[in-house]
Amino acid sequence: MLKVQDVMSQSVITVGPGTPLKDVAGLLVDHRVSGVPVVDAAGAVLGVVSEADLLIKEQGAEAIRHRRLARFVGESRESRSQLAKLGAVTAGDAMTAPAVTIGSRRPISEAAAVMTARNLNRLPVVDDGRLVGIVTRADLVRAYVRSDDELARTIRDEVLLHILWLDPNHFGVVVTDGRVSISGHVERRSTAEMIGRTVSMVPGIVDVNADVSWAVDDSRVEPVSVDPFVPFGPH
Repeated sequence: MLKVQDVMSQSVITVGPGTPLKDVAGLLVDHRVSGVPVVDAAGAVLGVVSEADLLIKEQGAEAIRHRRLARFVGESRESRSQLAKLGAVTAGDAMTAPAVTIGSRRPISEAAAVMTARNLNRLPVVDDGRLVGIVTRADLVRAYVRSDDELARTIRDEVLLHILWLDPNHFGVVVTDGRVSISGHVERRSTAEMIGRTVSMVPGIVDVNADVSWAVDDSRVEPVSVDPFVPFGPH
């Protein structure tokens, strides 16, 4: 399976917490990015400054939505955060923290799920507490635009060999326009079913026809229960 480290960019534009907001805005424009991680001297991610954070300051207090009866019960956490950003002069003041991050060895499907759930365009990639890259929605989309030959190699070398521990030479793999036909024979029915499920998770695959035969139907094998009070061996 493709992991975040396979699609991320290792060259990351970063700023420090003391970087003036004007300089941050210049970096976003010059490099055509929508956000930058804020890191400390050790490379730890403190937060992220995005275009949305800068727009809050530009639009002013009138653009901030207050919850009902805010003067009596106080502002929501989101409103308090936005109000604090109105007076921001540095990246540390304007950043959204803590940053949502992901590890480099996580599957790209997890990165996609996090971005979708949190409505994010980018995720800093962190290993052992340090920034090692960044992955964007565009990176994930490009992972799906791979040739049929690349997909076939991924199925053979990654899915069959390294994930399922099967010899790729015992299977026929044909990929046409992202549609996979895979044939072969395995010992157990559970393995045959797992091949189809696992191949379908490869980014870029749109359909799987797994014609894999099996010798033993282990779906009907029930575990043997042992009475712990009955001694083993002859009586």
